[in-house]
Amino acid sequence: MSDDSNTQVVGSGGISMLRGGSALSSSNVDAKGLSMKLAVIPPGAVIPAHLHVDFETMIYILEGRVRHEYGDGCKLVMENIAGDFLFIQPGIPHEVFNLSDTEPAVAVIARSAPDEREQTILYDRAAELVVTEKQKMPKES
Repeated sequence: MSDDSNTQVVGSGGISMLRGGSALSSSNVDAKGLSMKLAVIPPGAVIPAHLHVDFETMIYILEGRVRHEYGDGCKLVMENIAGDFLFIQPGIPHEVFNLSDTEPAVAVIARSAPDEREQTILYDRAAELVVTEKQKMPKES
């Protein structure tokens, strides 16, 4: 799913609505300070290690079970299930694993950045280094 579903956004006079899409951000509404998306991690999939450069993230797990490996070298571990709320501070490296081989993990994610993709960068957990600007997180297809 793409975050750039401009054709599905409707509304005027200060309220916009996206029905059946996956995200609201500065790419499809006039957001100045936040973004929100529905994230689906396929069975057995991994969201590569990354960090958010200058924004906070809050997550609500709707379905499934995931493991976050986080912190320096992603050596800390936290498992989360449906009903859990999470808060991720800016600059904290983390990698997310869907622990099911048969079911997707689904979460609502809110961020204090309207353009979070521009401020999310890969993290080399083996080297414990932030990857260069040239290797920003790939766009979802």
